[in-house]
Amino acid sequence: MIERLLPFPCRRVAATLFLAAMVLPSQAANPSPKAQPPAVRPVAAPAVTVPALVAPTSAAPASAAAQATPGPAADVPIKGHAMAIGGALKADNDEVWNRLIALAGGRGARFVVFGTAAEDPEASAKQVVEQLQRRGAIAEALPVAPKFSWVDLNKVVRDAALIAKVRGAKGIFFTGGSQERIVDVLYPEGRPTPMLDAIWDVYRRGGVVAGTSAGAAIMSTVMFRDAPSVISILKGKWEEGKQIDRGLGFVGPKLFVDQHFLKRGRFGRMVPLMLAKGYQLGLGVDENSAAVIRGDEVEIVGHKGALLVDLSEASSDRALGVFNLKQAKLTYLDHGDRMNLATRGVTPSAVKLRGQKLEPGAPDYKPYYTLPQFYTDMLGDSTISTAMSILIDSVQPEVRGLSFEAAPKAGDSLADLGFLFRLYKGPGSVGWSTDELGPEDYTVVNLYLDVTPVRMPLPLFGAWPGDKRPIKGAAPEEPPAGERPQQQ
Repeated sequence: MIERLLPFPCRRVAATLFLAAMVLPSQAANPSPKAQPPAVRPVAAPAVTVPALVAPTSAAPASAAAQATPGPAADVPIKGHAMAIGGALKADNDEVWNRLIALAGGRGARFVVFGTAAEDPEASAKQVVEQLQRRGAIAEALPVAPKFSWVDLNKVVRDAALIAKVRGAKGIFFTGGSQERIVDVLYPEGRPTPMLDAIWDVYRRGGVVAGTSAGAAIMSTVMFRDAPSVISILKGKWEEGKQIDRGLGFVGPKLFVDQHFLKRGRFGRMVPLMLAKGYQLGLGVDENSAAVIRGDEVEIVGHKGALLVDLSEASSDRALGVFNLKQAKLTYLDHGDRMNLATRGVTPSAVKLRGQKLEPGAPDYKPYYTLPQFYTDMLGDSTISTAMSILIDSVQPEVRGLSFEAAPKAGDSLADLGFLFRLYKGPGSVGWSTDELGPEDYTVVNLYLDVTPVRMPLPLFGAWPGDKRPIKGAAPEEPPAGERPQQQ
């Protein structure tokens, strides 16, 4: 009899459970064009009683580093926009590039570009400058990067001529690379430099501060500095000041921002950090896409979308000693969608509103998918957004999946710790879909997520022993050459 997955640290689970009922990553591709997913069996619910859960801490980040992040006083309004780009921004993504220039005032707008985070800051900044100039902006790269060994960074961030260039710009752009370089140069040891003050001045007066990849990571008051794998963060293997550190805080203290989000399954690292730091809202932007943020208003532009994680009603049982979660709310915002962070109201794009509304329980709710789903890697490339899209358009009430370390390091005390993800419909769950622009696109609001720690079998799999019983109708097996009878 196949054993059920039980909450960690209960009895070991038989590997055959999920090997027999899996949806392989290749089978969990985007759900369009519509086709029935492979037949699978969902994992049975854990057959134990979960202890009472403890509510997470308050919404504001609790660390002193977060509270000390530079920025305007609470009574000073910010007139500008922040643009968090999820990385891998392509040269032909006119929607993002043109929107960036429009936010800075349109053609002729002045930009300064910081290649600070990059391994090759000159080449990285040059690419951005060229894209901005191609579209009518005036752009200049500033020599502010630790990789420029001939530059005295302590003097550069106080250089009056360079600071004047920053103050004269309407747009600031941070390239990708290693985000700790940006923070260490502009905000060393938690002390804002004159150049960072100038950037904030541009932002306050109505300019745009944009960044891609590492340049997006710095947007929060707290950021991943040099994070290990997502599964390591889920297992709690991070330290303050090493993997987690202060950011520059352009989006304010209540919103956490991450990048390369769906492509790299980073919602698995966002939620543990949000719980630890007391964030209620997290926004993960996917590659070649951008979130335009001004106050409580968020708009998604570009190739794909972003995932909004809401922990305002979530809880966690600290007695388990490892990460766990109940009733997180997930919203997938596609390109063109808008959201108000204060009210949690979502306005789908015009093309979505012309499409099909998917509201479970409504008389006209006619979901397409019928088969249950189970994912063997919930942290895979876009698996979470795919699962959300299928679920909102399915007769099934939930989907489930696992996350675990297939090849843990020797001596890892948590080698057999995995996580069971349960994504389900609840109050306020609704979606919109359209195929007007080609493949099916979805906007999905308020699906719920539980994450339960489970114990994984070690080793995960072994050799198949084979079946020694004779197969009816099969030819007799020929003996090995050394055992063949001699011809007479």
